[in-house]
Amino acid sequence: MKSFEKLANILRTDKDNLRIIEEGLGSSTGKKNVLDKIVEENDFLVNDRLKSLGLSRQSSAKEIYDALISKVEADNLALFEFLGKPSVNSSKDWQKVLLFALELSGRQKGFFLKIEKAVELLKSCPPLNVLKTLGYNSVEEMLKSEDIFEIYSSLRFIEGSEWLNKVFFRQYESLKPEDFEYREITTRALSERIALLASDFIKKKYHNVSHLKELGVIFVIPLALDIAGETMRNFSLILHYFNEIPFYSSLFEKFAASANGNFAQNLISLLRGDVFDRKLPDFKNKIRWLVVQRYLAKDDENDWRLFSPHINPEALHWQRAERLLSKAGKDFDGLSADLIFWQNLGWVGDYFKDDVGIDVLASFNLVDTAMSLVQEKELIKYLYHHQESLWNKIFMEYFNEEKMEEMMKENIIKGWFEI
Repeated sequence: MKSFEKLANILRTDKDNLRIIEEGLGSSTGKKNVLDKIVEENDFLVNDRLKSLGLSRQSSAKEIYDALISKVEADNLALFEFLGKPSVNSSKDWQKVLLFALELSGRQKGFFLKIEKAVELLKSCPPLNVLKTLGYNSVEEMLKSEDIFEIYSSLRFIEGSEWLNKVFFRQYESLKPEDFEYREITTRALSERIALLASDFIKKKYHNVSHLKELGVIFVIPLALDIAGETMRNFSLILHYFNEIPFYSSLFEKFAASANGNFAQNLISLLRGDVFDRKLPDFKNKIRWLVVQRYLAKDDENDWRLFSPHINPEALHWQRAERLLSKAGKDFDGLSADLIFWQNLGWVGDYFKDDVGIDVLASFNLVDTAMSLVQEKELIKYLYHHQESLWNKIFMEYFNEEKMEEMMKENIIKGWFEI
């Protein structure tokens, strides 16, 4: 099987898409046999990791799946002990975890909504459910006792998405560059009192970590999901947000400096996670790439955009989070160096026989494996992080990571570009 055919099978795309990429980008960059090299590297990494797991190419898909799950569980335990066995219900414990992640990521500054503007928005559109639930009569009274970052974080699970999108976020249409300022990324482990109100919210999301891009805040809801691998999943997601927030902050800054006057419109598009949704004419002389800033497969695993050449910022943030996780494993006494196992595996996967001899695609991606552990379903359901990372890998092999990030930022609003 030719390399572009194998990769097309993994990506569920038309093999002609990859053949055109190989011919077009090979000609324009002078790089030859790139897809062959990707397949060779994939085979090497699969064989290397199978060996470390005590398995081989002859192992069944189920054996490989179980071994990867066990690996996540073992690394989760090592991380849990290193972090001081944080109680999932303790705000104090999780604030320590957040501060460790902050130091590991580097204390980064960003371009975020001013605190006084955030207060003004709350006063202009009071969150009545929050006020009632917390026992206050006005926003002014509430903010004398409550933290503004906690209040903004709680809007998602106390007020709900309909009020946020149709009422509160309408105010964002009037935001201007001067409403933003430079400051450090903020971390918050919500108080146990507020966290108790979020139980339904975190059950739907399968994690209790989230963020607010425009405020530059990463927050943890200290509630137990009672799901295996919680520490690894939450800590990895925290590291992911420490990469995602600076990415979007740089875009806020870019739009603020633009003379086109579309700051608020572009800001809202980013916060919504807009993705180009019109099919363009077929390839001509250039390769057309979409910029897909969401995991579309979460909503529809057959979305047509998943099968078109595209690059995905989310997969880039996860790639960098995995590097930080591996760095922590190497740099800190008491944290297992075995965490390096997951580095550079985001795009790696292959087919293995199941118990009845059918080829099944197994993802070696940390997030796919962790989500398989969370929901305890078949591994075939959790491949989309791997597939998105593989599209990024193809682009980066012809160019590099810096060029990919540049193209993402230049074209994220438009939604596509040609090379």
